[in-house]
Amino acid sequence: MARTTGTYCRTKTGDETVRAFVPHGLPPRRPTLKIEGKLQALHLAAVAALEKLEVSGAMVPSANWFLYGFVRKEAVVSSQIEGTQATLQDVLSFEAGGVPDKPDDIQEICNYIDALEFARRELAKPRGLPLCTRMLCAAHKRLMKGVRGADKQPGTVRTSQNWIGGTRPGNARFVPPPPGEVPGALAALERWIHAGSSLQPLVRAGLAHVQFETIHPFLDGNGRIGRLLITLLLEHWGLLSSPLLYLSLAFKRHRQSYYRRLSGVRTDGDWEGWTEFFLKCVGEAAEDATASAREIFTLVGEDRRKIVNHPAATVPAIRLFDLLPENPMITLAQGCKLLKTSNPTVTKAVKALQKTGILAETTGKRRGRVYAYTRYLKVLSPGTDLADK
Repeated sequence: MARTTGTYCRTKTGDETVRAFVPHGLPPRRPTLKIEGKLQALHLAAVAALEKLEVSGAMVPSANWFLYGFVRKEAVVSSQIEGTQATLQDVLSFEAGGVPDKPDDIQEICNYIDALEFARRELAKPRGLPLCTRMLCAAHKRLMKGVRGADKQPGTVRTSQNWIGGTRPGNARFVPPPPGEVPGALAALERWIHAGSSLQPLVRAGLAHVQFETIHPFLDGNGRIGRLLITLLLEHWGLLSSPLLYLSLAFKRHRQSYYRRLSGVRTDGDWEGWTEFFLKCVGEAAEDATASAREIFTLVGEDRRKIVNHPAATVPAIRLFDLLPENPMITLAQGCKLLKTSNPTVTKAVKALQKTGILAETTGKRRGRVYAYTRYLKVLSPGTDLADK
């Protein structure tokens, strides 16, 4: 039985009159969305995969071993979906002090990281912003700071019509609600997020993402904020204690299905099809992240034993190694700051890590050298290169 998920209204934009879609509020009704049969099995599998990922994040001395890299991986891939051309290695090299080849794209990715960290800080504060429209606007302002779209009302709910696909609203693939409908739609979504529900939290996170994307409340950056919303909801509802899931990689791998399922909700009321797709992506992403976490855990343990037992090892070299999972690409200057010691001491430590094969110089230059923890990056990088589909 098909359901209607919204209504169309005619709106004037420029010289054109177009049909804009105004979504009904959540949850899906007539019929209601029921998580049973295949959907129930997928939900149980996805939740189990998230629980394994949570355990992986808890089994290391510092959660930042995974968190630093996984957050950046999500930021890179989520931004690549929107057209940026920077890779994970580009971002890590820039953070280490390297000169970027694609500074604008790297800034967009760094802005995403800043937006996520801001939102998590607010949620953790006793008197911080709750998960609400105001918070999403504040995150959006950080996302768009100084990059493409900085002239499109960063941090402000749109007051003009936007569209998806096509060169104008008249030939667009999808026209979201008129600006006058947006505040009410966002308020309804916010109320639903904080209200009780018989639907499982993971399913609700997927529904909230579609609703946000359908409302499309900003003139730019909606996709990234919509995916960031999933990350925040998983933590807000206790499914993960930190943002270890890089879900955007699964969306990127299945990009055509992702857009098709979003469209199917709007045109055919197919919340079941979307939920099936979403749960599969969550399971896939969680299993991928768990495998990476376990590989990193094993790798770091092996390499630490290697440097501890090497004749060239020094105490600063071991201390520097222990900081590499949170600083997988470094310069000598950065090493001095991390260890709070002199350049000769850090140089000796880096040379010891090079002798063991842990660090490798990446620039080939005499000045401004950047050293990479190459085996760690090899585990973390799959899916973040531009050639990866």
